[in-house]
Amino acid sequence: MTELKKLMKDYAELVVRAGINIQKGQRLSITCPVECADFARLCAAAAYEAGCREVLMRWVDDDLKRMKYLYAADEVFDSVNSWTVDYLNTLSAEGAGFLSIYAEDPSLLNGVEAGRIKRAQISSGKALETYRARIMKSECPWCVCSVPSAKWACSVFPDLDEDQAVERLWSEILAACRVDGGNAVQNWQKHSDELKKHVDIMNEYNFKALKYKNSAGTDVTVGLPEGHFWSGGDEKAATGVMFSANIPTEEVFVLPERNSVNGTIVATKPLSLNGTLIEDFSFEVKDGKITEVHAEEGEDILRDAISVDEGASYFGEVALVPYDSPISRSGVLFLNTLFDENASCHFAFGDAYPCIEGAENMSEEELRARGVNSSMTHVDFMVGSPDLEITGITHDGKEIPVFRNGNFVF
Repeated sequence: MTELKKLMKDYAELVVRAGINIQKGQRLSITCPVECADFARLCAAAAYEAGCREVLMRWVDDDLKRMKYLYAADEVFDSVNSWTVDYLNTLSAEGAGFLSIYAEDPSLLNGVEAGRIKRAQISSGKALETYRARIMKSECPWCVCSVPSAKWACSVFPDLDEDQAVERLWSEILAACRVDGGNAVQNWQKHSDELKKHVDIMNEYNFKALKYKNSAGTDVTVGLPEGHFWSGGDEKAATGVMFSANIPTEEVFVLPERNSVNGTIVATKPLSLNGTLIEDFSFEVKDGKITEVHAEEGEDILRDAISVDEGASYFGEVALVPYDSPISRSGVLFLNTLFDENASCHFAFGDAYPCIEGAENMSEEELRARGVNSSMTHVDFMVGSPDLEITGITHDGKEIPVFRNGNFVF
């Protein structure tokens, strides 16, 4: 077995045993590009070794996806096949695990009519509302990870030939996920425990608001709802089993109060959104709502993304990531939100993870009254910089430094 194959096996063990944390008798759904089938098979083998009842595969293909958006009958973008809805609803209801192996070409849908992308997003959001709600509330374990595809690797490393680009991207992914030839699962648990230290500090402060400012132009105040709590590292599913939703992750996160974000937010990294790169973009925000959008590239796609429903123009996540995190230090722009968001503090517009005490017993109306945003979309974008300052505002008006020079003060 070559060294890379051994590391790939360790990585598969990590995403199955620490990401999903598959339990004996549980089913696992894996969504994976056909190009990455070798890794999917390693994940399936790891799952069966752990006692998985059944592995179910959902194969995807970039080329076929692009063909569909370019040539399919127009009406297909306004509905979702019933068997897809039934599949996801049935498995999520029984508490199955969901593993997504993401390796999409960042420019996959360049040149596709923006209206088709928006309509497909709306129809999917409506049809899969039950499934999405279960995922957002962690009613079943889920995990997103990535492995290289040729087109993605060549987009990240355009100066290398295809084989070299794929090899380099493998190296960067494995390093970011702490798969170094040792005990990957143990390494990951140690990292998760470290993230919990920042979670505990932020929860102890129980800030009323956070103020962001940097030289890129971000100048925004973010109100936090009563009863909020910060999260990061592994988390507990409704079944009581711990799982890690994102591998890698460097963030601790919370939700903003829906109507209490005010100011200017400027992105510091491009965003790969719906197969299109959005570059040099910013938002003006008043009382939580995005009122102005500016982008040098992809502005039409971005405008469509924040208008798929009412909640898409409000914010659902605030995440803190040190500028000197390992992914940031690598200097690689991955053109993949799973990695780029973990190199930088970020926000997400759209749906909120309900990080509110007692949320599991609240209705949608009660959550909304507590300031929890709801949407069929959730899009992370990066705002971190080497000079980012974040200041916490306590309930009695004191200002406490949280970030200085892009990193945690404590």
